Amino acid sequence: MIDFSKYTLPNIRHHVSPNLYIPRAELTVDLSYYPPLYIELQWEQIFANGKPPQILDIGCGLGKFMLNYSYTEGVGNVLGLEVRKRVCEWVQDIIHAEQVGNAGILWYSVVNGLPFIASNSIEKIFYFFPDPWYKKRHVKRRAFTVDFLAECHRMLAPNGILFLQTDVPEVDAYQQEVLQEFGGFSYHPAGEEEWRNHYQLPKTNQEEICLRNGIPYTRLVCVKK
Repeated sequence: MIDFSKYTLPNIRHHVSPNLYIPRAELTVDLSYYPPLYIELQWEQIFANGKPPQILDIGCGLGKFMLNYSYTEGVGNVLGLEVRKRVCEWVQDIIHAEQVGNAGILWYSVVNGLPFIASNSIEKIFYFFPDPWYKKRHVKRRAFTVDFLAECHRMLAPNGILFLQTDVPEVDAYQQEVLQEFGGFSYHPAGEEEWRNHYQLPKTNQEEICLRNGIPYTRLVCVKK
């Protein structure tokens, strides 16, 4: 595991412009702070073995989960996606310093789809503690939509798994509604034994905050039908 205390956190904002949660094609102005779009990627520039990822961590934040999970025995290439450029640069610096050959991070907004990921190629997708967008007029900013689930379903291999975590009950209820509407996943709540021992999933930054402060959170394991 990585000793993250060795690395000084940059001055970063937790919340970013709502424009980053709108597909680029729907924006009427050119924004310099909007992440680039990709149709294909040169995987040899991201992973030591030059192969595509088998694991996606969407909204990977400061990368603690992604990087620690990449050390799990038998795990292939792990790609994190994050909309905050400065966060991506910080995580990339750690990847280089620690020489983690099977971890990579991409400055990207998932609302644009993931055409650079081949169909039926991903084993696991992690989508943890997304921005809740509480206000009714902002719900449309949530990346978790039927289109998002369709893209996850396309990318996942047969019986591939989408893992969800949130500490906002409203978001959990919303995600289950979208899962039911899409219909392409069977899903169930996961307890500590299944999460930690069966799937060997380390803690995220937000999960540790929840545990320290007694904040409840929920987990769902969603299996591709």
